[in-house]
Amino acid sequence: MPSGKMTQASDSSLYERLGGVYAIAVVVDDFIDRIMGDARLNANPLVDAAHHRVTPQGFKYLVTEMVCWATGGPQRYSGRSMRDSHAHLKISADEWLAFIEDFNLTLDKFNVPAGEREELLAIVGSTRGDIVIEAEVARPLS
Repeated sequence: MPSGKMTQASDSSLYERLGGVYAIAVVVDDFIDRIMGDARLNANPLVDAAHHRVTPQGFKYLVTEMVCWATGGPQRYSGRSMRDSHAHLKISADEWLAFIEDFNLTLDKFNVPAGEREELLAIVGSTRGDIVIEAEVARPLS
């Protein structure tokens, strides 16, 4: 007889498969510490200033809330949009790659399974257009 728990991963939300809010908060804690201390990201003076304008705890709270919401949890994200919170930071494609590398290092540390990792990377990747400032392509003058 089933124990009441969902037995197939496809029947449960990503939030549930990640272990819920407490497990997500632990991963976010590591990740935020990692990106806030990343010299590649802090080389951008606007990012460095932003990292010092907010408390790590408050930032971790909002990111935890967002990840829980985006993965199907009951939480509601109460922060600003990705575009509104990042546009002024002028984040480059190289900085985005450093951010994704840090994200993968955190996922590695916590042995996040391949399927869940792929789903998380898709969620994060969907925000790239609102975060990264693409270099303008030079157009010939007519």
